[in-house]
Amino acid sequence: MKKTLREIATLVNGKIIGDEETEICGLSDIEHAAAGDLIFAVPPHIDEAKNSKCSAVLLPEAAEIGDVFPLPAVLVRDPRAAFAMLMTVFVPQIALSREVSPKAHIGKNVKIGKNTAVMPFAVVDDNAEIGDNATIYPNAYIGQFAKVGDGTTVYSAATVREYCIVGKNCIIHSAAVIGADGFGFTTDDGVHKKVPQIGNVILGDNVEIGAHVGIDRATINSTVVGNGTKIDNLVHIGHNCKIGDNCLIVAQTGISGSTIVGNNVTFGGQVGTVGHIEIGANSVYAARSGITGNMPENYFGAGFPVQPHAEWLRMQAAMKKMPELVKKIRALEKALASKKEK
Repeated sequence: MKKTLREIATLVNGKIIGDEETEICGLSDIEHAAAGDLIFAVPPHIDEAKNSKCSAVLLPEAAEIGDVFPLPAVLVRDPRAAFAMLMTVFVPQIALSREVSPKAHIGKNVKIGKNTAVMPFAVVDDNAEIGDNATIYPNAYIGQFAKVGDGTTVYSAATVREYCIVGKNCIIHSAAVIGADGFGFTTDDGVHKKVPQIGNVILGDNVEIGAHVGIDRATINSTVVGNGTKIDNLVHIGHNCKIGDNCLIVAQTGISGSTIVGNNVTFGGQVGTVGHIEIGANSVYAARSGITGNMPENYFGAGFPVQPHAEWLRMQAAMKKMPELVKKIRALEKALASKKEK
């Protein structure tokens, strides 16, 4: 595919610097770009982009680039977002047969919408419902009475268990399990007895679930993930959790059962929480934070147990001085002991 810089500027609503007839054949990063490629650059990488072998650059409108930029460029409000949109243009879509494969297993009383692809060896169990324009890849399992919304994609080896509900335009990556049993047991005389988990999981619209994610069904009622929330690989969400809208949950995070998370919360990698707490909206928790109690809104936390990020940074800076301080204290103790002997 080839597009002129003028055509690209029209697609991303940008302003051109340089030759608007510059031909773009593909997309690349700064390091690997070649002639014909378009890249994007944001501070502090704009000077690096000037020396790129690419043919043109997406730059932020507010960038201080001087009167002349050495390469043709398109100025946009958000180069990352514009570049992401262009990726859908330049990267060819995978061709799929929009039909139910005769090699798929379709149970009794199943409802499948228009223009939906159910690929070979997928299993859609009894009484399940799949909306229009959905895609179910090979070896995926859609359980009994489960519902999968319009435009949703379920990749190979992913599981949507019985009675679970997946919203519109969701993406569920390979080996994710939506609706595994919650971790519920009673203990009697040292014997652990399973508590039936009879609830379900509800995913809102535009949710993305990474590979090998486990979202447990509620003991009763529903485990909920709100609209627009994105979950990275290897995340676990316990039973009865309520995750708000537009959250970001990064890899290896574990959210214990019955935790309520507000809207627009970001968890860095390997964050852990205790259960039965509430975490306020519009907050950010740095990687490996340990959340041990209720948290307010608009909080920026780090460390274990979690504390304000600025305090954690000061503590880490102080910790680096500990070996030197220990040496000084030992020297002082030795000098004091020597003085007492005299």
